[in-house]
Amino acid sequence: MNENENYQALADRLDSFPQRFPSTSSGVELKLLAALFSTSEAGLAANFTLKFEPLDELIKDHGVSKNEARSLVKSMIRKGLIRIKRGEKGLQVQLLPFVVGFYENQAATIDENFANLFEAYFQEAMPDLLSTTPQIHRIVPVKETINTKVEILPENNVAALLSTKGAWALTDCICRKQKQLIGEGCDHPIRSCLIMSETTGVFDEMEGVDALDLDGALDALDQAAAAGLVHTVSNHTGDISYVCNCCTCSCGILRGIAEANIANVVARSAYVAQVDEDYCIGCGICEEECQFSAIVIEEISIINQDKCVGCGVCARSCPEEAISLVLRPEEEILPIPESHDAWLEIREKSRAG
Repeated sequence: MNENENYQALADRLDSFPQRFPSTSSGVELKLLAALFSTSEAGLAANFTLKFEPLDELIKDHGVSKNEARSLVKSMIRKGLIRIKRGEKGLQVQLLPFVVGFYENQAATIDENFANLFEAYFQEAMPDLLSTTPQIHRIVPVKETINTKVEILPENNVAALLSTKGAWALTDCICRKQKQLIGEGCDHPIRSCLIMSETTGVFDEMEGVDALDLDGALDALDQAAAAGLVHTVSNHTGDISYVCNCCTCSCGILRGIAEANIANVVARSAYVAQVDEDYCIGCGICEEECQFSAIVIEEISIINQDKCVGCGVCARSCPEEAISLVLRPEEEILPIPESHDAWLEIREKSRAG
């Protein structure tokens, strides 16, 4: 294969995944890959899949030696493009999807050139990338904003989710870094996303992150909510490894609502905002804080329940405590895949549709 063929083969492989990597008329996705993968890395990675497979078997028909393949693998690991593990047949490799995947691993190294390439790709590919269901992310509400008389469902209790882990860390939001690098940064904090693991101490020596204890992680979560950010996690219930704290001005997913009017770009929570008319004074703070244009002021706050994603940002910002989250009608509560594998299976069927 020549250089362009290597990148095209890798792009095709990535777009075959349920997560997608849509092609564009400009071909900017190939330039995006070239900014991360060398030509040789792209040619090798195009043979990898979402499943861990033995490296020795994957290179049989690739025309590359074991030593060269291992050198390329090491380089791609350092750049956060693939994963490896030991198996019965030796070293096994897995190609990460574009999002959520190797793109987020560039938070510490993203530069202006890559940021501009991503923006160009995002503008062309956004409708295809974000319209496939089930959605990539789902909203989890700010716990304190749920009405005290309402059950807090386990899958919607982000604080409880954090408490099940053994290690936590704060890292940069690549979305806000990317927008800042192209001169369109917002005022929300960059150091705002949480990663977590069952393995105690796993983040202690990791570069580019701030290792936290549980109290520190909960405090970071509270600070993100105070900044008006929306908690989102993977759109399944099992093995959650991060909490993104998002905004419609920079988040690569939520921008789909703000810029492309893709209503189902994120899976809403099981809750919806409700106004207590006896306490609402129509001050308009909730309208200003709502990132989804779900609130208008007509003497008091009026909630558009179709637009409300149930994040709780409005309730947290209300000085009169006139807003709280209540459960949606049962028929409006979206089912959540029970695992990442289940999510992949449903999304694959949705694509095949």
